[in-house]
Amino acid sequence: MLLDSNRDTAPFKIYDGSDEGVDLIAEWRIVDAEWQTIFAKSGKKKVFKIKIKLNEKKHQFRTKDEEFTVDYRKGITSLSKSKSKFKGKKMAIGKGKAKKILFTETTEDNIIYEYSFNTEEMRNHIKDVIDKSGWEYKEVIFKKL
Repeated sequence: MLLDSNRDTAPFKIYDGSDEGVDLIAEWRIVDAEWQTIFAKSGKKKVFKIKIKLNEKKHQFRTKDEEFTVDYRKGITSLSKSKSKFKGKKMAIGKGKAKKILFTETTEDNIIYEYSFNTEEMRNHIKDVIDKSGWEYKEVIFKKL
């Protein structure tokens, strides 16, 4: 269901996470060639992957964020695990600041999404799909997925 929700026009993707020991991963397309310029202009220094494990018995999606540092050099974008080793759920709230729109997506159905490349935007997409499926969404902060 989440894999089916991928859109080529969206700045994030959801893919098989078996190489990293999870069921699915959602992440910004920051290292994809066609998206590098857009993300480089955003100036983002930190990004997150959302790792997802499914619990079939409980009809539950469990998620955990993992922080990465972004490095833009000579047209090549690379990610490295943050030195802070943060895992869990991290939210940044700016006092009195308006959301800065960095990218606008228009889908084939003419639905418009505005992105500031905040991880909540990815998380909300995942929650919406899961809610419509009748499964439960559970964020894991201190426990293992």
